[in-house]
Amino acid sequence: MQSKTTHQFYSENGFAIKLAKNALNAGKEVIEKSLYMHEALKDEDTPKWAKTTIIGALGYLISPIDAIPDLAPVVGYVDDLGVLAGAFATVAVHVKETHIAKAKERMNQWFN
Repeated sequence: MQSKTTHQFYSENGFAIKLAKNALNAGKEVIEKSLYMHEALKDEDTPKWAKTTIIGALGYLISPIDAIPDLAPVVGYVDDLGVLAGAFATVAVHVKETHIAKAKERMNQWFN
């Protein structure tokens, strides 16, 4: 039996559900980085290689297979943050101010 890669776990719906259920436990930095990249993913100007990196990172975030289980608030998301930070550093040049503004608007709706 072949195991699934993180790319196979990513979906728009899965991403939205994961963030909605776990936003407070995951912490602001995890949510911010994931939303920045999610906005870049939706942009047709973002190169395919960057979208693949983003999908891999967001797929890891929503994957049920995790190095540190997400059951523990904050601590369970340390590995997710590491993956997101690495992916973000790789694709940051393709994250535009408009992506950040949209992500911050969504953050304000959720946390204020």
